[in-house]
Amino acid sequence: MAETTQGTGGLKYDSSKRSWPNEFNIFIALVIIVAIFEVLGQVLPYMNGQSFLFDTNDRFDSIFNEARLQIIILQVAIIGIISLGVTQVIISGGIDLSSGPLVAATAMIVMSFAQTELVNGNPNPKAVFGPWAFDLPVLIPIMVGLAFGAFIGAINGSLIAFTRIPPFIATLGMFLICRGIAQWWTRGQPVSFPTESYAALGAGMMPVVWFVLLAILCHVLLRYTVYGKHTYAIGSNEDAARMSGINVKRHKVMVYMIASMLAAFAAIVLSSKNLTAQSGMGLFYELYAIAMAVIGGVSLTGGRGSIIGTVLGAMVFGVIQSGFTYVKLDAYFQIMAMGAIIIGAVVLDKWRQQRASTRV
Repeated sequence: MAETTQGTGGLKYDSSKRSWPNEFNIFIALVIIVAIFEVLGQVLPYMNGQSFLFDTNDRFDSIFNEARLQIIILQVAIIGIISLGVTQVIISGGIDLSSGPLVAATAMIVMSFAQTELVNGNPNPKAVFGPWAFDLPVLIPIMVGLAFGAFIGAINGSLIAFTRIPPFIATLGMFLICRGIAQWWTRGQPVSFPTESYAALGAGMMPVVWFVLLAILCHVLLRYTVYGKHTYAIGSNEDAARMSGINVKRHKVMVYMIASMLAAFAAIVLSSKNLTAQSGMGLFYELYAIAMAVIGGVSLTGGRGSIIGTVLGAMVFGVIQSGFTYVKLDAYFQIMAMGAIIIGAVVLDKWRQQRASTRV
């Protein structure tokens, strides 16, 4: 059989250029990484034949180590919410370095509006405001957090769209501003003791529920709406998008606002889960979110990527992080390894671009 067959309009189909969907490749990589940690559990002498994924001690009702699976998905859920917004920013041809400090600033502000009046029958020792801010309906701190996120995103997007400042510089400046806001809000003091309704937002597996729901929403938004088509168009060729009638400036502001609102919601879930807010929250979250997106196939040059890929990239990131703990890798080596993974993700993105260009 010939390698090529005649196609419509005289075009030819070359089977050598056929490839699996990128998401399938990421899923295969996820399986391979799990298998590697399984093997390490068997061959490393100090591991005593432990299994990474499976229940070998009959502690659970299924064959899987449910505790480890829960830890993995909980580890990635909150940063995964941030990565959903970062994915849209990168697809549009930008970058957002402010999401980590934005988490800290939003958590400090939101928790101030989510405090309960009495703690064990005594006045709240961590109260930020007066009696008017105690025991507010849970919708109020949520709206305050989302509004603050939208405000920061609007500033980022406006600086990038209207002043032509490179996204790296604009969001790096906002990185420092948000970190400063987080430390200034209560002079570095933690804010604690939320209402029960606020604490319920991040209780148990709720971070995973929020991550899945938001991932579905963002997937539909990017895949099936005009917003998504314009985002890909701007990231692929901004000048062509502008010539086709897309309001590029307005759309960029919208993309950064959505990304910052997702980071703000991640702060709400994180502070609810921890029952406290601290100015040091969100450390390295922006880099981890970018790494999840790039591992998931989002091109740093813009115009390519998907939410499904980012979700799989988040799972790969979580498995690696949990695997390092499983094999008892020291914390400082874990940080070094994560840095290497981020560099590797960027190198992988460059390799994918070169490979795609040779197929054209």
